Amino acid sequence: MLLSVDRSEPTVGQSVSFDVVEAVAEREGVDPLNLEPPEYDALYDVINPEALDALFATRENGRERPTGRVEFSYCGYRIVVTSDGEVEVSDRE
Repeated sequence: MLLSVDRSEPTVGQSVSFDVVEAVAEREGVDPLNLEPPEYDALYDVINPEALDALFATRENGRERPTGRVEFSYCGYRIVVTSDGEVEVSDRE
């Protein structure tokens, strides 16, 4: 998986970057912890996980960020992450 993610509380405050890894692992039928090189691309080789997490995170003043989306390719899939935290994984066209 090659992400620095504290998994001690798996459902509380889970990062968007881990959601991406988890969604791709589900499509591949593997455990997210097994989604690592050399069989799979490292997420940080495709997109900066910390930047992805920060992009839609609540601002320091508590205000939500504007709506938006990020699209990128990862492990042979087209990934779309929206500002509401939804992660869509589809085959590349």
